[in-house]
Amino acid sequence: MASDLDLSFTLVALAPFIAALMAPYIFRFLKEYSSWALAIIPAAIFIFLLSFLPEIAEHKTVSAGFAWITALGVDLNFYLDGLSLTFGLLISGIGTFIVLYSGAYLKGHAHQGRFFAFILMFMGSMLGLVMADNLIALFTFWELTSITSFLLIGFDHSREASRRAAIQALVVTGGGGLSLLAGFALLNLITQHWNMTDMFAFAPALKQSEFYLPVLLFVLGGAFAKSAQFPLHFWLPNAMEAPTPVSAYLHSATMVKAGVYLLARMAPILGGTELWSTILPIFGGITLLWGATFALKQTDLKQMLAQTTVASLGLMVMLIGIFNEAAIIGVVLYLLAHAFYKGAMFMIAGGVDHSAGTRDITMLGGLARKMPVTFIATILAAAGMAGFPLTVAFLAKEEIYGALVETDVLTLFSQPQNLIAALVILVGNALMMAVGLAVLIKVFLGRQKPTAEHAHENSFSFWVGPAVLGILAVLAGVMTAFMGHNFVAPVASHIINQEVEAHLHLGFDIVTKPAFVLSLLTWVLGTLVFLVIDRIRVDLASLVERANISFDKIFDWLMFGLVRLSDAITRFLHHGRLEIYLTLVFLMFAAVFFGPLFLMQVDWQPLQMPQLHFYEWSTIAIAVAGLAAVLAARTRLQAIVSLGIQGFSVAILFLLYGAPDLSFTQFMVETLSVVILALVMTRLHLDQADIRGVSDRMRDGSVAFISGLGVTALMLLVLQGNLDMRLTDLFAATSVALAHGHNIVNVILVDYRGLDTLGEISVVMTAGIAILALIRIRSGGRQTGIGALKPEPRKAPK
Repeated sequence: MASDLDLSFTLVALAPFIAALMAPYIFRFLKEYSSWALAIIPAAIFIFLLSFLPEIAEHKTVSAGFAWITALGVDLNFYLDGLSLTFGLLISGIGTFIVLYSGAYLKGHAHQGRFFAFILMFMGSMLGLVMADNLIALFTFWELTSITSFLLIGFDHSREASRRAAIQALVVTGGGGLSLLAGFALLNLITQHWNMTDMFAFAPALKQSEFYLPVLLFVLGGAFAKSAQFPLHFWLPNAMEAPTPVSAYLHSATMVKAGVYLLARMAPILGGTELWSTILPIFGGITLLWGATFALKQTDLKQMLAQTTVASLGLMVMLIGIFNEAAIIGVVLYLLAHAFYKGAMFMIAGGVDHSAGTRDITMLGGLARKMPVTFIATILAAAGMAGFPLTVAFLAKEEIYGALVETDVLTLFSQPQNLIAALVILVGNALMMAVGLAVLIKVFLGRQKPTAEHAHENSFSFWVGPAVLGILAVLAGVMTAFMGHNFVAPVASHIINQEVEAHLHLGFDIVTKPAFVLSLLTWVLGTLVFLVIDRIRVDLASLVERANISFDKIFDWLMFGLVRLSDAITRFLHHGRLEIYLTLVFLMFAAVFFGPLFLMQVDWQPLQMPQLHFYEWSTIAIAVAGLAAVLAARTRLQAIVSLGIQGFSVAILFLLYGAPDLSFTQFMVETLSVVILALVMTRLHLDQADIRGVSDRMRDGSVAFISGLGVTALMLLVLQGNLDMRLTDLFAATSVALAHGHNIVNVILVDYRGLDTLGEISVVMTAGIAILALIRIRSGGRQTGIGALKPEPRKAPK
């Protein structure tokens, strides 16, 4: 019996999908007010999840769910701890503003109702992913995020760039999903559990297991593809072809964070090893520098922000790989900071585009007076992006640097690994700060560009999201005790799998810490990069143009090669020559029989013919005579009729061995087969002589002989062994009790192997339809449609 909590969580998981189903109809009736009605769903989910905050803050967990696939032991379990609650609040909270923003951004769009349906399905997929405890359920929601993101990225399907970006995202993340599925299957094979909470106890043994490396690589493959880690990072900037509400949601709180969530969730099971602490920091560090550097090259606001998202994801992966307490606290704080400022920044970019008519930073300037509210929101978001004091990003940066610096900055020089990590993070943070300053200063300050002449402040739905997120970025940086107790400590404790106390505070003594020196260096370097950002942009563009290669082009080459390879394989295997198809089928048929016999090293000496009675020999003689008649047949029609003798011989054997019903069935099937084949052969003029050369006859005869020999040898081998009667006894005992049938053969056909029988019927039906089509549409002349040709006069055989 499901409890109220089970029903509540189930409703939360299903609510976005139900709302998605109703969204087009709601939009049809409410039009521009539909976004306000639909925003109630994520807002209600946010309030529901927020009610668990006091309990989760005490490091407790909440579990709910119900049986799902009982035959496989798979349950749809939901698990709420600090990590899943934080993600759930971000997904539902930011999702509320995204729905409102979408109503204003896509106002007047012909398919706005469809867009609401897609974005709500996307939201439901992410909520299910972060709350799922069962790996099968998690994987199901994981793939749903890939599918729904494909629909969102390709929403403007009339443009080739949108279609290409959607397909690219689906290919990369879908491939990562296959890798993740393999990792989950191995985890279940090792632990015999599907729930992650049950796997925690197996972590020490798993890390010592020989399967640890493949499990780790498969899981990392899925996480890296989803969270755009080098070298699978290229799909994320291209996903900016999606409408801006999708970009804002995708980058701040949803799909690209799914890989980070997975790594954090799997950290207690797979983390803390040398491999973990090597692979993650290396790939995360490369991704951080790559994304931050190429953000400077862009002129499109969304592309600049997308590249910094790649960098931020690399930073979070890098910190999860370092895996000490300070690094994990830094991940939690940075996760919140990034969600706040990146969600705000993308919505600001969309607002600027909507107001000024462009997102090109070289064509923008002086918008502060025209868009004052958006300008204030940009100040707050840019401060978070730079990690200035009084923002949660500042606390995150201090914890990140503190994870690498113990007592003094100079100690880094005696710790090469920490020194490299600190330099990578410092440079990456500085470059991202430069991008944030560019968005703030070049777009809103300075000389007014022509694009600002007709610019204006957008409606409430445009700026309420950025404003609230910017304020939250500051509040989270000031309310250190609240954040530490309710979010940082619970989340970090579950990631690192030990009790963590977040000693966050905001005071002047923070400037005396060694990490603050690295923060100062970050701000200085970021300011210097911003001052020469135009020169850097030109140089990077020139460098990329000279290189004339990119991961995007490599992906196109690989996809082109894959299509060509598929075409070549298809042409090789499906060449249209029926005789080759049949030859390969029967050769494989023979290999299936002979292969096990040779692999088992069967002793062929004891194989002998069983003792037969005269009437059994007579039946075999009839079959041999039928075989001789087939070989001696002058026409195909004679061969078909002669072949029926073989079937009649088998029917006689069934009759002799006490199965009259089966025998009569065989008689009827064989008679009908001969009659139908004869009619078809006559109708299609295939009943004349079978003219084949000597080489063809030798080939076909050899294949037939080998196949028959294989069947005979296997049957003789089976007859030498003891007959296992367990299945026979099962059928006899259950045919009446379970299937209510006294005829065991009939029960087997329609109950025990009913799907197999249905498949055979479907094959026969399909063959009949194909034969009918061949009869009604004959080759040999111009085809004018079904039944349009009159029968041609038959020519007398020579």
